[in-house]
Amino acid sequence: MEFETVIGIETHVQLRTRTKLFCGCEARFGAPPNSLVCPVCLGHPGVLPVLNREAFELGLRTALALDCEIAPFTKFDRKNYFYPDLPKNYQISQYDLPFSREGRVPIDGKTVGIIRVHLEEDAGKLIHEENGTRSFVDLNRAGIPLVEIVTKPDLRSSEEAAQYLVELKSILEYTGVSDCDLEKGELRCDINLSVRPKGTTALGVKTEIKNLNSFRFAKAAIEYETRRQIAAIEAGETLRQETRSYDADRNVTEVMRTKEQAHDYRYFPEPDLPPIRVSPEWIERVRASLPELPARKRARLVREYGLSEYDARVLTGSREMGDFFDRAGRIHKPKAVANWLANEVNKILNEKKLDLSASKLTPDGLVGLIRLVEAGTITGATGKEVLGELVVSGGSAQAIVESRGLAQVRDAGALEAAAAKVIAANPKAVGDFRGGKEATLQFLIGQVMREMKGRANPKGVEDSLRKLLGPSP
Repeated sequence: MEFETVIGIETHVQLRTRTKLFCGCEARFGAPPNSLVCPVCLGHPGVLPVLNREAFELGLRTALALDCEIAPFTKFDRKNYFYPDLPKNYQISQYDLPFSREGRVPIDGKTVGIIRVHLEEDAGKLIHEENGTRSFVDLNRAGIPLVEIVTKPDLRSSEEAAQYLVELKSILEYTGVSDCDLEKGELRCDINLSVRPKGTTALGVKTEIKNLNSFRFAKAAIEYETRRQIAAIEAGETLRQETRSYDADRNVTEVMRTKEQAHDYRYFPEPDLPPIRVSPEWIERVRASLPELPARKRARLVREYGLSEYDARVLTGSREMGDFFDRAGRIHKPKAVANWLANEVNKILNEKKLDLSASKLTPDGLVGLIRLVEAGTITGATGKEVLGELVVSGGSAQAIVESRGLAQVRDAGALEAAAAKVIAANPKAVGDFRGGKEATLQFLIGQVMREMKGRANPKGVEDSLRKLLGPSP
């Protein structure tokens, strides 16, 4: 029997605010444990929460970017359960009246439906002794604002799930609602997964895999859990609805607890927070502030600049890269700009572990460099060298070339001198060429280029070598 995997994803995203959701404590990563807390986020008796307006607006911004319908009336609820890192023994979240519903995220070949986007506060963090029996509680994260984004069960494979998560992260970063730093726990997802015989429509028994903060781990967890459920069904076992964790070291999922239902949380309206009315004017003001989103930008780059889908996807991987290309592509050949950005600039940024926004490279600086290479003023190899300096120090490619004497060498005497030196140092390669191995010439050209530190004119080098070696047989 063939089986089909059915996947829905709940993503928790930390909003980019200076303070927490219901108090004035800093929402900052890396502070000493329990140093960013107050009576409100510690759940002391008699304290009252006050909603962070900026967090609510960032929630609206998220929902509108995901094409959700915004509710004109919304409220907060108490979700009751005991976790040792949640001092109040309840979480302020949203239950039956979230502020948004029915959105969508486009991925290759399909659209993933969004059931809802809602606001809630984060819990703290447990720190377990590696080889001991004690656990410690850090409540700095308690009360930090989150949006929870819940998809419909529209995904059918680990590959689709990974595509969705990458596209969602890109949308959130474009809109500026979150930094989405997975290492800091700013984007975490829970995977709801079941399997069913292919061709059927009824949903199977669902398990939830909790707190995955890596897209690679999410993909691996989906693949393992799919195999586990299919094997259990084929062995005649009864699957249970349960919550599981993923052990990346062993690449397995393990039972944490049987899955709770909504009634287990005993939701009721949060009595300390008034409901919120969201006016059409408020919605339109937030909508007008949204930037061009990744899918639309990709389509425009293909349409306006004639780029391939692949190039457009690479160039819109970050908002900074997409905006940089737009500015540079308007003043020079778009395809040339795209090639340098996608290949050479990205390579240097990765090597130096830099974001484009943190580099000193400007659109004018890159275009100036490309023009020097195209005019033959410098070689491609020298262009890459100059690019490294532009990324770190900025400035003008022309000024760097002039100050360092990097212009391409075309002088026939200098090229012949370097070629003669290489011929004398490589008698075997010379013999091979003269014996009819034409391909050996490329090796000798490379040696001359190295001798001249990449500044020799390649055509001039070839002409000099052929002149000194004589014609190949």
